[in-house]
This record gives sequence, structure tokens and C-alpha cells, in this order.
Amino acid sequence: MKRTPKDNVESARIIGRRALVVGTVQLGIVGALGMRLRAMQVEQADEFRLLAEENRINIRLLPPARGMVFDRNGIPIADNEQNYRVVMVREDAGDIGEVLAKLTELVEIDPDNLARAMEEMQRRSPFVPVTIADRLSWEDVARINLNTPTLPGISAEVGLSRVYPWGADLAHVVGYVGPVSDYDLSRIDDDDPLLQIPKFQIGKTGAENKLEHTLRGSAGTRRIEVNAAGRIMRELDRQEGEPGKDIQLTLDSRLQSYVQARLDGESAGAVVIDLENGDLRAVASAPAFDPNLFVRGISTTDWNALNADKYRPLAAKAVQGTYPPGSTFKMVTALAAMEAGVVAADETVYCPGFTDVFNVRFHCWKRGGHGNINLHESLKQSCDCYYYEIAQRVGIDKMAEMARKLGLGIKHDLPLSAVARGLAPDKAWKREVRDEEWRIGDTVNASIGQGYVLASPLQLAVMSARIATGREVTPRLVRLIDGVEQPSGLGQSLGINENTLRRIRASMNDVCNHRRGTAFQSRITAEDNAMAGKTGTSQVRRITAEERAAGVTKNEDLPWERRDHALFVSFAPYDKPRYALSVVVEHGGGGSRAAAPIARDIMLQALYGGPPPLEAYPSNVRDQIAEQQRRIEARVPPGSKGLGRA
Repeated sequence: MKRTPKDNVESARIIGRRALVVGTVQLGIVGALGMRLRAMQVEQADEFRLLAEENRINIRLLPPARGMVFDRNGIPIADNEQNYRVVMVREDAGDIGEVLAKLTELVEIDPDNLARAMEEMQRRSPFVPVTIADRLSWEDVARINLNTPTLPGISAEVGLSRVYPWGADLAHVVGYVGPVSDYDLSRIDDDDPLLQIPKFQIGKTGAENKLEHTLRGSAGTRRIEVNAAGRIMRELDRQEGEPGKDIQLTLDSRLQSYVQARLDGESAGAVVIDLENGDLRAVASAPAFDPNLFVRGISTTDWNALNADKYRPLAAKAVQGTYPPGSTFKMVTALAAMEAGVVAADETVYCPGFTDVFNVRFHCWKRGGHGNINLHESLKQSCDCYYYEIAQRVGIDKMAEMARKLGLGIKHDLPLSAVARGLAPDKAWKREVRDEEWRIGDTVNASIGQGYVLASPLQLAVMSARIATGREVTPRLVRLIDGVEQPSGLGQSLGINENTLRRIRASMNDVCNHRRGTAFQSRITAEDNAMAGKTGTSQVRRITAEERAAGVTKNEDLPWERRDHALFVSFAPYDKPRYALSVVVEHGGGGSRAAAPIARDIMLQALYGGPPPLEAYPSNVRDQIAEQQRRIEARVPPGSKGLGRA
């Protein structure tokens, strides 16, 4: 049908209106796009420039230098050494297998390390660098750098790794570091990004672990430009982190080395305390282990060998081990009784060789007994029956109170692994822990350091130090942190009657220097350095009535694990005490035979600051000591400058 002019006019009007609407919409869209482009190019230019740069710029953490550890004379005992390593960024590598195959053609890489690295790459974020191999030579690094165009994602770096110059001598005190593991991350509450760096080293045991945050430092950052293939083109910026703080311990590394050598062949612990300030001069456990084995991850062979050793080289016996203190505890019983006023110094107790308590017989070590004996003689000759009697008078609670006053049964605050609390039992303890009432037989056993009583070599050394000084000497291991002196361990007065302490010291002096003393054979003959001490022997098995009747089996005729522990505590010089020490030899037999000679040799080494003159020893052992000194001198680690005076 033919359209009329009116229809044409109406149609044109409608089309024009629609065109106007469409044009307006198009103009609005174009305007909006223009405004958005302006905003992106002008107002948000910095933001998008940053996003663009992040496509070609990587930021990587820079591990800080770990703080060094020194002995009291400034000799490094935990150091850092340069370490060349090769790392891979999975995101930049492309075909990982192909790249690693090319890498192994250039440098020799242990297959186990390679397998661990590939496993770690699967667990880590693709942009996190993973160490493929470390401790490479400079020649290895040079070959890698020459072939970087064919090794995408691979780069050679130089860093620092821990090293322990004194090897096993300080292993139990300083401890060791090792690569951070998933187990470490699961048990510590620490969000430090450094812990996410593969194979980042953290303290695992000893002071390295307990002082981790002080030694670690804080991370730095490195901004690098990479090309489309992930190849590092240049370093744009570097902000170094803050290195860890240096720490100076109170230990004398030369004395420590001597003590370790003197304990060689034994399963033992020894502690030397400076009485002027509580400084721990030596804290030794034998046998020991080389901490350098753990820095990169110990092999299965080495680990199994350490665990299979019946002498337990991984155990820090000096601070972790707890033992019945035996007769070294008799000073505690005597002081408790005298302070309570239940025994006089000149009062005698009859020792027939045994004491009957409610139809239970407790024996003295001397089968025929000591006869009438007073306090002084009871310590000098180590009579057991004397202490059975006075312990019943004073009671366990006062004995436990005195033990804690002297440093037993309390955990000393030291940056070491698993410092033992020991046990100074009382009535409340047995009721709470064993749900039993305390018995008089328990008190009799405790009076001579048997039964429930337990102490570590560290605690026994503290006990000896407090008896020697009458002060609350507190052991101190850290001398300086970043040059700042740490609090002294001299301590305040114990509040024990000085006359009582003098009597105990005089008795300990006769233990070593009177012919009838139990440690007379291990005395120091140099008059100015006379040593006072106390022997101890603690049973690890029950001796039956039948065995006593037939004759008690000698320690040397028993399997090693069933022999008595040997103990000795001492201080010297007697007139002006400078050092206190303790020695515990596991299953060593008698304290006078096994522990006292070791303690004398250590004490002389400490007093003279090196090998003492042979005249300081009894004449009958001087030839033996001369040979021993030559053997120990030959054992000193290289670079230690010998065991001479510091």
C-alpha cells in the first residue's frame, strides 16, 4: 500500500527520535570510556605503573648474618663461613627436569639432595627460591654463571653458613643450627618471613636454640629486574637486614676442651663455677658429638651411630642428667640438722655398721661400722649411720628446704636445652605425686642421697659453690650480649650460720687432705691451692640380704649398666675459694676412685689457667699425670693456641 505524505513525515520523525537516542547513548558510552581512560592514564597512572613493574621486578628476602658466639676470652665458638649455593625458582624454570639435567652435567649434585629439593619445590610457592645444592666451589659457581642462558630459573648465590671451630668440645652447650623444617614451623609461634626461606638455618639445641631471636637478626630485601624468561637482568635496589647480635659466653673454651679430654672414655658430666660471679667456666658432657654434622642435615648413618651408643652422646648430662647424689648430699642433711638445733657439732652417734628402723635394716658402707663418730668425722669418713640418725631427728621437710636453699630441686634459668629440675622430695611431694604418705624409711634413704632424691651435675656444683661462699651463687652462662654486661650471679647471703658453714668446710677439707679422708689419694699438694670436697657413690641396683651375707659383688664384676654412679663435689683454694665443681661418672663405681681424680685434675687446670706444675700432684702419680697432659695437649683443636694461660 502506497504511503501517504503524512505517513512519511511521521516515519521520519520516529527515525530521527531513535537516532537521537542511539546517538546520545553512543556519546555517553564514548564519554564514559574517555573518562575511564583519563582516570587510568592520569589519576591511576602510578598504581598501574607499579603493577607493570611488578611483572618484571621481583623482591627477594636477604637472610641476615647470624650473630657470632664467643667464649669469655673472645675466641669464636660459633662462627659463620662463606657458602656458595645454587637455587631454582620453579616459576621461572619452565621444564624443571630438563633444567636440572643440564645443571647436573655442570656440577656434581648428590641424588638425595636433588630428590629433596624437587620435593621441596612441590611444597613451596612457585616463586620461592629453593636451594638445589650448597657448599659449592668457586669453580662450580663460575661454570653455572657461564651457562645461565641455558639454565632458566637457576642462579648461583653466596651466603653464610654456621661452623663450630671447636667441634664436639662445646656441642652440648652451644648446640647447633639446622635447616628449618615443617616440624619446627608447627611447634613455634613465629611469623618471621625468614622462616619460609628453604634451608634457612635456625637454632635446634643449646644456646643456639634458646637465644635464637637474639642471634637471628632481621631480613633485608633485594629488588631485581627479570626478563620475560625470568632471567635476572640487574639488581635495582638492596636494603641490608639487621645482623644478629653477638654473644659472649662465660665459658673458657680451653678449659672446656681440657675437661672434655679428661672425661674421654667415660659417660660423665662435669661443671666448673667461678665463685666471684657465678660464671660457668666449663659445662662438659661425655661423650659428645660434632655439631657440624647437623648444620646441613645429618646422614642416616651418623644419626644411627649416635643413637645406638649406650653412653648417649646426644645427652647433655651436665645439665639434663639427674642422679641420686649419694654421700654428696650429706652436707645438706648435716646443715639442716645443725640449723634446726637437733644435733651439736661435737655430739657422737654410734655406728655398728647398720641402723634398724622399724624392723628394716639400713647398712653403712663400712661393714664393721665406724664406732662413735661426730659430725666432722662422719663427713671425713662418709659414715652413713650418723646421717640415718640425725635425719630422723630433723625430718624430711627441713632437709628438702635446705636442699633447695643450696640449689638442689630447683630449675636454674640458663639458655640450655632441657635443664633438669632434679628432686628434693618432701611429704607434700609424695602425697601429691604418688598419692602416698611419707615414711620414716624414705627419710633415712634421703639422708645419704638415695631414694627419691635426684640432682644434676650443675645443681651439685651450685651446692658446692653456695657452701663455699655462704652466698646464693647463681650460675651464669651469658656474659655479654652485643657488648652489654649481663647480671652477675654472685647472689645474696644464704642466711645460714657462718660457724656452721665453717664446720662443714673444714670437714670437706679433711675429706681431701687427711689420711683417713675418702679422697686423700686425689688431693692437691700445692698448699696455696688445697682442695676441699666430698665423695659420693649412688647405687643403681638393690643389694639383697642374701648378697650381703655372701659378700657384695664388686662393681668391676658387674655389667656396666648395673654399676654404681661415682660423684665428687669440691671447691678450691680452701682458704680463699675461687672455683667450685662437680663430677658425675655414670656407672663409674666409687666416687673416690672414679670421680675424685678427674675433679682434682680439672680443678688444677682451672686454678693455673693451663697445665699445672707436677709438684701440685701427689708424688706417686706425677709420671702418670705427665703422660696424661701430653696426651690431652695433642688432642686440642687446631687454632686454639694450646691449653696455655689465657
